Amino acid sequence: MSKKIACVITDMFEDVEYTEPAQAFQDAGHEVVTIEKEKGKKVTGKNKEATVTIDAGIDDVKPEDFDALFIPGGFSPDQLRADDRFVTFAKHFMDEMKPVFAICHGPQLLITAKSLEGRKATGFQSIRVDMEYAKASVVDEEVAVCKDQLVTSRQPGDIPAFNREALKVLEK
Repeated sequence: MSKKIACVITDMFEDVEYTEPAQAFQDAGHEVVTIEKEKGKKVTGKNKEATVTIDAGIDDVKPEDFDALFIPGGFSPDQLRADDRFVTFAKHFMDEMKPVFAICHGPQLLITAKSLEGRKATGFQSIRVDMEYAKASVVDEEVAVCKDQLVTSRQPGDIPAFNREALKVLEK
């Protein structure tokens, strides 16, 4: 069954952490909807390998309209968490136990949403202490799956495991 996946993203995202999972989701028949501050804006990855045209502005979407949330890494999550609209959007998915896929720095948005307490998760090495302060049960593994809902990974090298586990969660 096809799922509608919200992807919150802005400039300086980690290129492959968006392109590879988004392609895997689409290849499996799911729809990925990119969300930023304004529809039609073009955002560019930090390595300048990918440019994404935004499908919807944050004010034009409701989390209830999506089945899952995807948060690519890079500097994008840190920028997005400064905007309460994105924090509230992400918190909805965690509170409602909808699938959330966050890679590398992606968990930063979940830290700000105060949604990691008691959850097994991983992230890029430099944010793991922040995750610990957010009371997550932090592991140093290529992929962490918590309650068949939250899928996190550390870095681009973990993308195959991240995609595999995210797709398994989407099948449920």
